[in-house]
Amino acid sequence: MNIQRHITFHEHYFTDFYLEQTEKVQEKIEYVFKIIRTVQNVPKKFLEHITGTDGLYEIRIEFESNIYRIFCCFDKGYLVVLFNGFQKKTQKTPKKEIDLALKLKEEYFNSKKNDDGRK
Repeated sequence: MNIQRHITFHEHYFTDFYLEQTEKVQEKIEYVFKIIRTVQNVPKKFLEHITGTDGLYEIRIEFESNIYRIFCCFDKGYLVVLFNGFQKKTQKTPKKEIDLALKLKEEYFNSKKNDDGRK
């Protein structure tokens, strides 16, 4: 079965990160996004839940010897909302990046609640 998830982003963090990357890294990011959009069970190699969080995931991109992470969450199952991205330089994901992603996730859902309230 071919599914279609939709990828969107909250605020400017992902765009800022994406535009800083080389064309080759951007191509790899696009490749991984294509997998996330169309594959029912995305391999953990590309998408993994962050332990200890409520629904925060990291999109995992490896290119040459560099590792990149983009935080995201699901909204209604088919919408993938991107938050901040960064190049990973240590084994452990920096807490400040996770904290930022959690803050953005909360902002995103709060802004949706507010939008729903205005309709």
